Amino acid sequence: MQMEPFDPPFQEFYKKLFDDHFFNGPCHGGHEIKFPHNAKECKFELPLIDLSHLNIGGFKREDCKREIVKAAQEWGFFQVVNHGVSQEVLEKLMSEQVKAFKKPFQVKVNGLPELNFPAGSYQWGTPSANCLRQLAWSESFHVPLTEFSTIGVCAATDSSKIVKQCAMVISKLANELAEILAEILGQKSDFFKENCVPSMCYIRMSRYPACPFSPEVFGLMPHTDSDFLTILHQDHIGGLQVLKDGKWISVNPKQKTLIVIVGDLFQAWSNGVFKSVEHRVIANKQFERFSTAYFLCPSFETMIESSEKSLIYKRFSFREFRQQVQDDVKRYGRKIGLSRFIL
Repeated sequence: MQMEPFDPPFQEFYKKLFDDHFFNGPCHGGHEIKFPHNAKECKFELPLIDLSHLNIGGFKREDCKREIVKAAQEWGFFQVVNHGVSQEVLEKLMSEQVKAFKKPFQVKVNGLPELNFPAGSYQWGTPSANCLRQLAWSESFHVPLTEFSTIGVCAATDSSKIVKQCAMVISKLANELAEILAEILGQKSDFFKENCVPSMCYIRMSRYPACPFSPEVFGLMPHTDSDFLTILHQDHIGGLQVLKDGKWISVNPKQKTLIVIVGDLFQAWSNGVFKSVEHRVIANKQFERFSTAYFLCPSFETMIESSEKSLIYKRFSFREFRQQVQDDVKRYGRKIGLSRFIL
């Protein structure tokens, strides 16, 4: 009995992009992406911070907070250990994630009730791609935190309980880190609890299938995150890279480690003190890759504004920012982001 395919139909659906690229030249017709995807790749290590020091108090706690702030200022990307999410939970989550993505493609399109993934949560490829360099060779489930927080005890499956447990712990971690960064800015520490509501914060579980066309195709094209903070867990395969000083740095996977990424909203809210930096995922010709990310996002009405006197960015709501990003992606095939909001 032949099994139904679980990989998305990339080559069939995006046949025109493949034909245009290989027969007419890459990104023809004025749609070429202007980013340094050929920048030199380096092997530097991201800052690694032990969050257990936050629980010690005294000088250790203050030193740890300074490390977090410094990493957000200089890198916008850092790794954390002893973060409160057990390795057992992360391994169980990865197991559930693999099982979810190995289901037939048409099943995934219709949602996975056993995980509380509703219809419409499944995404793959890049609908707005104008050329092959804008195509993401990946599939994912985007699920708001509310889908997990409202699971009843009786309705919950073992699988949904695991995902819920991980989502709630990572959500707590994201808020704690955001409050530390807000403290150094002299901002209200409860800003995130008041404005980053469960209906807007979400989990994205991703799979990057092996790609025979790498490096012509990205797993995820270079971008910045449109949130306050992202907490990322990746498997052992690797492929994630961050752009620093014009050079791509590979983020080597480390067991028991989570990655923290500063988003656009934090850069604007901090008046440029914290950095939202470009990152990408390189597609792998031989191996598939899995990752799970939590995005700390505010309500649409939340105003993003700095308390500094000399402002870099104009005041805007998250709704305005998100709409501008969507308009740019639809028109140009890519995100432009914060440069649209510079004064």
